[in-house]
Amino acid sequence: MKTAKLVSLFLLLIVTSCSSVRVNADYDKKANFESYKTYAYLKSAVDKVEISDLDKKRILHSIDDALTLKGFSKSETPDLLVSIFTKENQRVDIYNNASFGWGHGGGWGPYMGMGYTSTYITPEGTLYIDLIDAKTKELIWQGEGSGYLTKDTEQKDARIKEFVDRILSQYPPVKK
Repeated sequence: MKTAKLVSLFLLLIVTSCSSVRVNADYDKKANFESYKTYAYLKSAVDKVEISDLDKKRILHSIDDALTLKGFSKSETPDLLVSIFTKENQRVDIYNNASFGWGHGGGWGPYMGMGYTSTYITPEGTLYIDLIDAKTKELIWQGEGSGYLTKDTEQKDARIKEFVDRILSQYPPVKK
């Protein structure tokens, strides 16, 4: 019974740890983020991203939605150029459960139980969103999000939206 509870807790931990997107952002502290109101995609950079065209469209549509909510609009003469970059890794988690110690089993003494090792391999992706000042061509903000990937077509839209929304939730930066 105790083992079943531990296994259930372990599986719950795996599921909840896989569902989150870990995010980070960096920015140019001299940039005037209030002056940026329009954007366009840096086509040369977006074209180089090595993912399916459908996933690329999902990312760009999610960025459009997130930036529109922040008050941005697309423009032929933008203030910002948006670039993306992706990479994929295999996350390997190894869990070792060996049982030893002192206990009572008909008398006090050492005991040793059977241990087991479990290995879980999960595809993990990282999405970078770069915001570049269109006039100076300098990077002013970079957001990064990492988390598990899904191959399930039904879940891809929601997962990509989660990545983009979590990354862009850090824009504009809060200067301290």
